[in-house]
Amino acid sequence: MQSMDVHPSVKAMRTTLLGIVISVTLVFVKYIAGYLGHSYALVADGTETAADVLSSGLLWVGLRIAMKPADKEHPYGHGKAEPLAAIVISLFLLGAAVWIGWNALYFIRTPHQMPRRFTLAILLVVILIKEGMFRYVLKVGKEINSQAVKSDAYHHRSDAITSIAAFVGILVALVLGKGYEAADDWAALIASGIIVVNAVALLRPALNEVMDAAPSNEIVAKVRALAGQNGDVKLVEKCYVRKMGFDYFVDIHIQVDGGLSVAEGHAIAHAVKNGLLKSDLRIKDVLVHVEPAG
Repeated sequence: MQSMDVHPSVKAMRTTLLGIVISVTLVFVKYIAGYLGHSYALVADGTETAADVLSSGLLWVGLRIAMKPADKEHPYGHGKAEPLAAIVISLFLLGAAVWIGWNALYFIRTPHQMPRRFTLAILLVVILIKEGMFRYVLKVGKEINSQAVKSDAYHHRSDAITSIAAFVGILVALVLGKGYEAADDWAALIASGIIVVNAVALLRPALNEVMDAAPSNEIVAKVRALAGQNGDVKLVEKCYVRKMGFDYFVDIHIQVDGGLSVAEGHAIAHAVKNGLLKSDLRIKDVLVHVEPAG
């Protein structure tokens, strides 16, 4: 049952803190290796990781706010802080991509030294770490149905992408030799374009959640099915579901026998509400409207 599970916000914060610690370490590794190894792609990769740290910090703050209970000013709680954090993270991704792309263009036009071979070994380790973080954080994001955590996962994936691009660029420059020093900068430019695509893909669902767009048809169908299991419910007429942070709020219209008393109809509504609240759908509250069957 839900009560036995670790709350989604706790899982999210643990995952976020782990990502911050790993990313901070990699920022220093990438900057030092990029500087000593004459690789702008590796420096750009370090900048993307630095954006990861900042965005993960914002996510942590957003999750802390989302955990706050409902109050007089926020009767539905503070759950919208979670998709707002996802929006900010996506914007940071876009900002990092623009910065990387702009500087890649500058270095493409500026002669510089050939990157050093040891940078390839550094990047290979970074790719494995970041891809592992992506898979782990995305798994947690799907488990707790958090768009913000999923966005944070794709920050790790975008970091892995820039590292792969840097690896390929440096390898091309080293294999082809003098005259191909800029291959590593072209790699950074290509990576920035990939990051933009990922950022836009993550921004859309977060905006939908802030705008109270309906969740997946699967969630709505499950709510309808659970409400319809009550033998006194003749028809589930309307069903509106919206996501607030990690939880769902449901407005549902049910039809019952028109000959029932108000008290009997009220009891059926309570039974439907309690059935939904006890389900595994993480439903926070249910408003049931009772109508007589036609």
